Amino acid sequence: MLEGAVVVPFRNEVRMRTNDLTNEVLANLRKPRPYPAVTLVLPTHRTKPDKLQDPVRLRNLIAETGRRLAEDPQVSAAVRADVIEQLEQAENELDLMYALDALVVFAAQGEHQSWQLTRRVDTERIVINDTFLTRNLVAARAQNRPYWVLTFDEEKARLWSGAGEQLVEEHRYGFPIEHEPNVSERERASRTGVYDTGYRDEAELQHLRDVDAGLSKVLEAEPRPLLVAGLKHGLTALADVGTRAARNALATVPKGGLANARPSVVLEAVAPARAELLRGRAEEALRRLGEAIGRTEFVAGIDEVWRAAQEGRLALLVVEEPYRQKVRLTGGHLAPAGDEAVSDESGEVRDDIVDETVEAALATEAEVVFVADGALAEHGRIAGVVRYTWAG
Repeated sequence: MLEGAVVVPFRNEVRMRTNDLTNEVLANLRKPRPYPAVTLVLPTHRTKPDKLQDPVRLRNLIAETGRRLAEDPQVSAAVRADVIEQLEQAENELDLMYALDALVVFAAQGEHQSWQLTRRVDTERIVINDTFLTRNLVAARAQNRPYWVLTFDEEKARLWSGAGEQLVEEHRYGFPIEHEPNVSERERASRTGVYDTGYRDEAELQHLRDVDAGLSKVLEAEPRPLLVAGLKHGLTALADVGTRAARNALATVPKGGLANARPSVVLEAVAPARAELLRGRAEEALRRLGEAIGRTEFVAGIDEVWRAAQEGRLALLVVEEPYRQKVRLTGGHLAPAGDEAVSDESGEVRDDIVDETVEAALATEAEVVFVADGALAEHGRIAGVVRYTWAG
């Protein structure tokens, strides 16, 4: 399931990887559907005993959806049966023994799609509308910023697409790129036991040029941070012969034996470099926030930041990773609401206002960065830099 393919537009698919969530996929998900379009959101668990209840809770959500559709005068019996069948097909395709932190299932007439996310959600939800609820996916994508990993040696270069803890090999842009080493070089290394003397002939150097050219195509088509992993002498040689791509890698991992490794081994090898990149990105975002305070371009607290996001004014949004907030919207302003609060004449209750703010920010091409718990304690756990301020 975790290796599901990406096809757009979708019909009867299981999509399980955050790094499948491209702009094209999101645009397709946001298109209006014939009513009803159903979104199910379910917190899931990675470990026993809690994970044993996840399939039961999903079945209960589907049953409750059936009851709501049966009571909806806008939904005919035939349409209800179609949508419920789509939900049941999605349920049958899922293996929740490999669940992550959240499950989102979309279903409408003739189509369904499922996502497992490495981002926690607080509550179960059933949303019935003429569009799907995508903000949980958008927030997961922002939190798990996609990246590329190149693993290579003298014989093979492989490209990996990563998002958070998910890493999948890509067979695009000419990858994997393979090269048959010079036999005499291989025999020499075998005889002497010296394998780190570098790339010695033109064919091997051309292999590295081909790898760098492939990387250039990748980064031009889908710009992401790049991590490069290989033996130290290979990293040096690739940087020497490359024209641009390899030299611009944000991190290198001097470790061999990864060109034929399993995804889990590659992920473990690059984990320290990826963590360092995330720390650097968070530090840079906090620095930009500090500079914005002095320029009066700073907004903080969920009410002020949410309004700036809705107005399209945010250039940078910074959020503490664990932050969740239920709010009541009254007169265009937000106020914290208790767990049991519901919408009434005093205002509309929003359960996931933080993810909604993230989605609004990304929709206007703001940068979104998640930071550690407590990093924004003095600013209400959420803050931003605005592109402009209102006069007056």
